[in-house]
Amino acid sequence: MTELGIPVDPSPALRPQPVVLTGRVVTLRPFDLPSQAEALYRGTHGPEKEGLWRYMSEGPFAGQDAFKAAFAKKQSSADPFFFAIVENATGVPIGQAAYMRIEPNHRAIEVGNIIFTPALQRSSGATEAMYLMARHAFEDLGYRRYEWKCNALNQPSRRAAQRLGFAFEGVFRQHMIIKGRNRDTAWFSMLDSEWPRSRASFEQWLAPSNFDQTGRQKQSLSLLNGR
Repeated sequence: MTELGIPVDPSPALRPQPVVLTGRVVTLRPFDLPSQAEALYRGTHGPEKEGLWRYMSEGPFAGQDAFKAAFAKKQSSADPFFFAIVENATGVPIGQAAYMRIEPNHRAIEVGNIIFTPALQRSSGATEAMYLMARHAFEDLGYRRYEWKCNALNQPSRRAAQRLGFAFEGVFRQHMIIKGRNRDTAWFSMLDSEWPRSRASFEQWLAPSNFDQTGRQKQSLSLLNGR
């Protein structure tokens, strides 16, 4: 007799909708061209910022008009569904991220199209943004699988995935052609059964008590996640 997988509730998850995800340091807001595009262009363009686009499927853009045209298309997209990461202290957008490859029937969703400007990189706000998106996907939208994928050559992204609590699943060889170059894709995932522990680790790390007076962490998220 052929064995099958364990029974699963077949009810579909919800598709992402325009909601605001509010944290202590940052807030995620759906893309809005008038209030966000100019600041995100400035934060992601310039000679010293070209590396932000190295592993992206597009960019850097030739100018602000081209960036805004692409931004407008993203704003109207349901999949990927884009958020600007807004710094609470200033109200300035300092990054972006998106839900993508959204499969409500299988309750699987990916986080991607992530760009952290220098103002957001290696900050508690960057981690908080990823926590807010994961929490929303699992707890509000009802997904059972949360994915992270990146170019297999992108070592910082691979390290970030594991620091955040994603499990490495393997490499899809010759998966894509991006900007005329081969891309092998590293796959990572987090499951709904793993989320309670991951949430506890996120919240312990993000707590103000985990940082000293200079803002230096006392415990690393990698250690809390057992990585």
